[in-house]
Amino acid sequence: MALLRVARVSRATGIGLCALGVFWGAFAAQMPEFKTRAGVEDGLFGVLLLGSAVGGMAAMALAPQVGRWLGVRVLPLTGAFLAVAALMPLLIHSGPTLALALVVMGVAMSSLDLAANVRISELEHDTGLPLMNWNHALFSAGFAVSALLAGMARRAGLAPEMVQPVLALVLVAMAAAMIEARRAGASAEETEAKAAARTPWAAALAAAAILFAAFVAENATETWSALHIERNLGGAPGEGAFGPAMLGLTMAAGRFGGQLLAARLGEARLVALSAVLGCLGALVTAVAPVQAVAVVGIGLIGMGVAVVVPSANSLLGQRVAASERALAISRSWMIGFTGFFVGPVVMGALAQAFGLRAAFVAVALILAAILPGLWALMRIRRA
Repeated sequence: MALLRVARVSRATGIGLCALGVFWGAFAAQMPEFKTRAGVEDGLFGVLLLGSAVGGMAAMALAPQVGRWLGVRVLPLTGAFLAVAALMPLLIHSGPTLALALVVMGVAMSSLDLAANVRISELEHDTGLPLMNWNHALFSAGFAVSALLAGMARRAGLAPEMVQPVLALVLVAMAAAMIEARRAGASAEETEAKAAARTPWAAALAAAAILFAAFVAENATETWSALHIERNLGGAPGEGAFGPAMLGLTMAAGRFGGQLLAARLGEARLVALSAVLGCLGALVTAVAPVQAVAVVGIGLIGMGVAVVVPSANSLLGQRVAASERALAISRSWMIGFTGFFVGPVVMGALAQAFGLRAAFVAVALILAAILPGLWALMRIRRA
C-alpha cells in the first residue's frame, strides 16, 4: 500500500523522469551510428559531447526562475520541449551539427530533469514519503526499455530517421500525462522567502561532489559501453545496445530496491555501499575477456550508481530550509551534472590514448570519490 501511495503521489514526476530515460536510452543505443555520421575520432567525439553541457548548464542556472514563472505547467511544457529535441539527432552529419544537436538536447533534458527533481523534493517535504528512488527508478526503466527497442531497430536495419519521429510522438503523449491538478498557491511570506533565499553552499557543494562522481560513471558507461562491446569484444552491430540496456535495467532494479532499503539501512549507508559495488563493476568491465562478462560488469555499475543520485538529492533536501531547496538543488546539479558531460569526454581521451579498458578503470577511481563527498554532506545538520 505504501508503494502504491508513493506511485500515486509522484505520478507526474515519475512520468517526467521516465520520459528522460526513454529519450536518452534511444540516443545511447544509436550512439555508434551517430558517431559514424559525425565522422570524428574518439577524442573529438568526446569533446563534442560537451555541447549538451552548454545547454544543460544554462537551463540549470535558470531553473528556479523558470519554475516560478511556469508553476504547475513546468512539467508538461518542459516535457513537450523534450519531444521536439528528440528530432535534433537527425541533423547530425558532421562534428558541428553533432554539437548543435547536443546543445538543444542538453537544454531540454536539464529543464525537465531539474523541474522534476525540485518537485519531488517538495512532495517529499509535504508528504513525509521517500520518493526519490522510486522516481529515478522510472528513469532507469524507461532508459533500459528504450535502449533495447532502439538497439533492436538498429539491428533490423532501421535508420534514425525511422526511430526518432516515433520517439518524439511517444514523448508528446508522456508530456500530456505530466499535467498536474492545480496546486495550492504559495503564501506571500513563502514567495518572499524564496525570492530572498541564498544558496546554502556548504550543503550544495558536498552534494555536488557526490552527483559529479555518479554522473561521470553513469553517462560514461551509457555512452561508451556499446562501443566497448562492439569494438573490443567482437559484438555485432546492434549488440552493443546490451551495454546501456543492462545499465538501465540494473539501475531500475537498484532504485526500486533502494526505495525499500533506504528505510532499513539509511540513505547515507546505502550510498556508501553502492559506491563500493560500482567500483567493482567498473573493474570487471575493464578486464572482461568476453561480452557476457562485460555485460555483468556493466550491470554491477548500474546497481552501484542506482541510488546515489536520488539518495543524495534526499539528503540535500533534508539539510536545507524549504525556501532554499530549489536553489540548493539547482546549484548542486549545475556543478554535479557537469560529470554527465565530462565523463564521456574523459572516456574519449583515455580511449584514444590507452583504450577503453583503461577508461573503465578510471570510472572505478571516480566512483570511489563518492565517499569523501558523502562524509562532507553528513557533517551538515538537518534543517
